[in-house]
Amino acid sequence: MSSEDVIKVDKWDCSAVKNSLDDAVKEVLINKYKYTESHRLTDCRLLICTLAVGLAGLAIVWDYLHPFPISKPILILCALSYFVLMGVLTVYTTYVEQNVFLVALQKDATGMDADNKWEISSSMKRFDDIYTLSIRYVDGASGRQRNASFTRSVGDFFDENGTLLRDHLQPAVNKLHNSLLNQKKDK
Repeated sequence: MSSEDVIKVDKWDCSAVKNSLDDAVKEVLINKYKYTESHRLTDCRLLICTLAVGLAGLAIVWDYLHPFPISKPILILCALSYFVLMGVLTVYTTYVEQNVFLVALQKDATGMDADNKWEISSSMKRFDDIYTLSIRYVDGASGRQRNASFTRSVGDFFDENGTLLRDHLQPAVNKLHNSLLNQKKDK
């Protein structure tokens, strides 16, 4: 998505508003700062889902090849495994992902140290206009973490027609990003 694309959403749809803000923040960090997106969190979630669906498919195929009375133990095993994997998925999204929608890697200029990692997460309660954006910076060389966040009304980033005002969002994201870089220089 280029910066000339206009994003217009139904301003009363909290989910659409949050998702469009998340996409615009992701665009700023990937395009402006030239960070590389890491898909590891999403890949793990997809692996858990693929295993669960694969077990459900195995149950269907096994029941087709060996009709019900014979396939009963496999059906029970696959059904229980499916529900266990859905529990694992819930724990994973709640405690590991924690609303992180972007993990960006900042390559080390020298190539000697590990990449710096930027984890960006957001939250917005249902039927609320308050958007919270949080960035966690993990220094690749030292492993030290720094956090910064802002909480603003979505009215600061959208006009009355539901059009995203990128020129209002980008400075706020840049300020948050630069505050973490300035903390590094101060220490």
